[in-house]
Amino acid sequence: MNEHTDAGLRDVLGQVLGLSPARLAAMTAPTPLLGALPELDSMAIATLFGALEDHFGVIFDDAELTGDTLATFGTLAALVQAKRAG
Repeated sequence: MNEHTDAGLRDVLGQVLGLSPARLAAMTAPTPLLGALPELDSMAIATLFGALEDHFGVIFDDAELTGDTLATFGTLAALVQAKRAG
């Protein structure tokens, strides 16, 4: 994982979901997201991807917005990093 991507992802998750700094700091690649964070509901998912697009200057395809993508912090970070890499 990439430190810049991870830090940006934590920032966006904190802003969108209102997670505490302690919860964000504890997130590692295997940390579960979807189904584990009650704050991550369907409305929050749409807001999250919009905020990630704005923060990182990327665009996600609808096909990429799956439960697998949101399974863990690591899977979401990997998608963001892949999009940033082009």
